[in-house]
Amino acid sequence: MASITAADPGLNPGPMSSAESLVPASMFAPPSRGCGEDGGPECFEDGEALNGEAGDHGVDFSSKLALVSPNGEQYDSLLRQLRERMDEGCGETIYVVGVGSDGGDYGLNESDMEASVATVQSLCEQIEADLILLRERTESGGQVRDYLIRRRVGEADFLEVRVAVVGNVDAGKSTLLGVLTHGELDNGRGFARQKLFRHKHEMESGRTSSVGNDILGFDQEGQVVNKPDSHGGSLDWTKICEKSSKVITFIDLAGHEKYLKTTVFGMTGHLPDFCMLMVGSNAGIVGMTKEHLGLALALNVPVFVVVTKIDMCPANILQETLKLLQRLLKSPGCRKIPVLVQNKDDVIVTASNFSSERMCPIFQISNVTGENMDLLKMFLNLLSSRTSFKDDEPAEFQIDDTYSVPGVGTVVSGTTLRGLIRLNDTMLLGPDPLGAFISIAVKSIHRKRMPVKEVRGGQTASFALKKIKRSSIRKGMVMVSPRLNPQASWEFEAEILVLHHPTTISPRYQAMVHCGSIRQTATILTMNRDCLRTGDKATVHFRFIKTPEYLHTDQRLVFREGRTKAVGTITKLLQSTNNQPSNSKPPQIKMQSTKKILPKKEDGTAPTNEEAVSTSTVASTVTTAAAASAAATTAAAAAAAQQVSLKKL
Repeated sequence: MASITAADPGLNPGPMSSAESLVPASMFAPPSRGCGEDGGPECFEDGEALNGEAGDHGVDFSSKLALVSPNGEQYDSLLRQLRERMDEGCGETIYVVGVGSDGGDYGLNESDMEASVATVQSLCEQIEADLILLRERTESGGQVRDYLIRRRVGEADFLEVRVAVVGNVDAGKSTLLGVLTHGELDNGRGFARQKLFRHKHEMESGRTSSVGNDILGFDQEGQVVNKPDSHGGSLDWTKICEKSSKVITFIDLAGHEKYLKTTVFGMTGHLPDFCMLMVGSNAGIVGMTKEHLGLALALNVPVFVVVTKIDMCPANILQETLKLLQRLLKSPGCRKIPVLVQNKDDVIVTASNFSSERMCPIFQISNVTGENMDLLKMFLNLLSSRTSFKDDEPAEFQIDDTYSVPGVGTVVSGTTLRGLIRLNDTMLLGPDPLGAFISIAVKSIHRKRMPVKEVRGGQTASFALKKIKRSSIRKGMVMVSPRLNPQASWEFEAEILVLHHPTTISPRYQAMVHCGSIRQTATILTMNRDCLRTGDKATVHFRFIKTPEYLHTDQRLVFREGRTKAVGTITKLLQSTNNQPSNSKPPQIKMQSTKKILPKKEDGTAPTNEEAVSTSTVASTVTTAAAASAAATTAAAAAAAQQVSLKKL
């Protein structure tokens, strides 16, 4: 994906000719080709090598007949490539039958199609996956079918995709999530969103001020399994997860400007796979819309747009909003290709090519009438996670929230960045204010409110920890495997790009750094330029002002303060603490001064400062001596007890 060049200037839409129009999805799937405009491996056609040449063991993947009657070696080659594609798609992929990899061979007759489907079904059985028909179309050359291949999962496991929901205030974010997750249409007066709010002031104002989480489950056939309780209207997450083969986790973020820091934390700390940008058709692109879009682009999160309230918007206003949206997405700061989704064929084409990150699907929906809601649900079902993980990597878990649960104890929630964490595993928790990591044991694990025995990379979870207080844990801390030998850093270097700043940035400038779940003020110590302005790039040396943090090179960060915004990547870690993991802290003796309780002199005057300091010093010396005497007495008593026990023996 093209990186953002300069923030607010780049996102300002330029003039647009009257001849411009939204790109139809059909341009990405011409009759002679099923893949995207990049020609990349987004579609999986006949098990192809995607190079138009013969594959391993003489399999001609450019031929539409590659699946009709493969021999043993060809079958093994097809199976190996399918496994690779499933691993890249984190357990699912879209498979097109009847099209060669070069697009020159298109369509199969009925007998060849049945033979090809039988081969694909056999391949799916080998890898324990299900074959789901998405669409079937007949062209002049014959039949072509699109299938979704999804790996089978048990009751305690499911595929997970995280979608951040952003947009300006009153764009309909919480309302849409209420309609999607609870299966009931809105009444036009905020009925659907009331089920999602966490705080009383949110219900009164109708505005989200905290990070909310909601889930939408799909079964193996792609049908929604969410069924709210008939009495209270609440969702039973455990039942949803048990019935689902795929769960979409929505991260509901705040749209108001004063809650921007909460939105930035949700985008960086919750690691969304995709971003759903909400735009009200009647209001258009206003307020924080550009701000949130720029944030998603800076973090390299693919974006799709949902235009809401089309039931109440006049046709001419809706068309004007779509034109402005298209102009914004095509601007130099975005360089996206807007695609208007109007039917199921468009959904399949856009979902197949969405991983190219240049395409930006646009949906038009109504939360009151339910128009086009089925297209949005189908698109969400076809989205696949962007990152694959390996279980043999050292485990790492970032904490984004803490709780104290009665009867359970301290609970932390967050995202597993990599590796595998099992019940009763011993992990290192830190860093503390001194940069140290302490050893802790995992007492229980919950995933989507459902007890599990293990979690893998890319999955969100909650852990109950043994023998630790909630007050000693903060957001931004991590739980890591002892194999990593973690070290915390006070200082680091980063390559940053200033998206917007009203004046200039120079050394000793302070701002808030968001990096993963870390949110802390940092100071610029040095940089390779005298000063920075909007659009400038530089290598900057930062130092945290409060506590050291656990960082990685190549991590993305957001640097903000008021209207100042910058993004960058960590390139080097400096001044790392080298504390060994420990389970106990040295006792601290508090030295209390007696200055405040000194009696007045005989003549009624207060003691002088020198007398107060002298008295305080004497009191401190006495306190220290008393502590040493008590320690000596304890040691003598222990020695005497040991001698008595030896005599008894």
